[in-house]
Amino acid sequence: MNDQPRRRPAKPHRRPQKDPVRFLAFEALRAVDERDAYANLVLPPLLKKARAKGDFDGRDAALATELVYGTLRRQGTYDAIVAACIDRPLREVDPPVLDVLNMGVHQLLGTRIPTHAAVSASVELARVVLGEGRAKFVNAVLRKVTAHDLDGWVEKVAPPYDEDAEDHLSVVHSHPRWIVSALWDALGGGRAGIEDLLEADNERPEVTLAARPGRSTTDELAKALGEDNSLPGRWSPYAVRMAEGGEPGALEAVQEGRAGVQDEGSQLVAAALAAAPVEGRDTRWLDGCAGPGGKAALLAALAAGRGAALLAAEKQPHRARLVERALAGNPGPYQVITADGTRPPWLPGTFDRILMDVPCSGLGALRRRPESRWRRRAADLEAFAPLQRGLLREALKAVRVGGVVGYATCSPHLAETRVVVEDVLKGRGGEPVEAEWIDARPLMPGVPGLGDGPDVQLWPHLHGTDAMYLALLRRTG
Repeated sequence: MNDQPRRRPAKPHRRPQKDPVRFLAFEALRAVDERDAYANLVLPPLLKKARAKGDFDGRDAALATELVYGTLRRQGTYDAIVAACIDRPLREVDPPVLDVLNMGVHQLLGTRIPTHAAVSASVELARVVLGEGRAKFVNAVLRKVTAHDLDGWVEKVAPPYDEDAEDHLSVVHSHPRWIVSALWDALGGGRAGIEDLLEADNERPEVTLAARPGRSTTDELAKALGEDNSLPGRWSPYAVRMAEGGEPGALEAVQEGRAGVQDEGSQLVAAALAAAPVEGRDTRWLDGCAGPGGKAALLAALAAGRGAALLAAEKQPHRARLVERALAGNPGPYQVITADGTRPPWLPGTFDRILMDVPCSGLGALRRRPESRWRRRAADLEAFAPLQRGLLREALKAVRVGGVVGYATCSPHLAETRVVVEDVLKGRGGEPVEAEWIDARPLMPGVPGLGDGPDVQLWPHLHGTDAMYLALLRRTG
């Protein structure tokens, strides 16, 4: 007789189940971290491939998009919450583990996904991409996170506003402290304004189309989108907003280059330059930093309507090819070249109108590229400064007397906007330039909240646009 106790049969090993939606979102987050990729460039091809394989429908794509962008936008807040739930410094958590954790925290605190589903799906993803040991760690941390809602956690991990206003806003609104400080300086005012701006940075931006004059109309775009998915532009006469999102590339006008995806602030900058008064001839226009081509395409269409020609110059060859694609089919004369605006191939005094939308930190487009806030450093602005001044200085040489230069950035940082213009006009770091300010505000009719002028700063929370800056200058000698 066998007196040995019976052993219970071992549970069969269960292979982790791969959730296509969360796995794709994790892939996108890893590409953003490992390759310094941008989510808006990485995610669409991943979604397209998943649809082609039959893994995804529209709801799946929407969830994957929300997981990626929501996690990136709220990364600072979620990092602080995870740090409060672990017994080691956050820097000692491997980045792939932190991606799974933050995506889990977003599901728990930033979506309507039920708690049990958010935890179990995150742990299952961890089993697939990290292994069983790390999955247990993910499970333990996320179960601690379920103790509070987002407001409760923020109250625990953010310092009081009265003790450290910038650090409080940094944690609550998930922006690095130096960006909070820079945006607050540029915006001015008290707490309400900066909180509204930071909140707007964390909202999903609308998809806005631009009907290129003479090639398409807003009525055509609105009809193609349908009544339920089209809204008129707020400020630009060329804008149509997509109310429910979708794929703008599926529209015939976009496929044919007669319209394009373009933020309304970008449209306003191009339209204001085109509307600025010039003295005498008005036949030669230049877009000196033309890539990827949205403003150039709108300028080319406006120029064609007046019998003017546009030269679109872009330093980077791959971006120059994007400009060529954007301008293809434009009825008026245009040319795209690869050229460095700080060492221009054109002669001084050649052009009547010039747009210089200079390379910058991109702090004005954090809604669209939320990962930029975690990559940029305050020191980056020092690297941009000589380039921005050099491009503006050469643009003022390239325009004829009586002609107009538009200096634009997708950044509200004072060091990239008004300070650059004032330095160039006063000859700091180079020869002084004989030019005068043009008040840009009347050239954006109907747009409120444009400040004291003569330059213009747009804001996400006030105008629903990227934080575009525009200074218009007329050469006087």
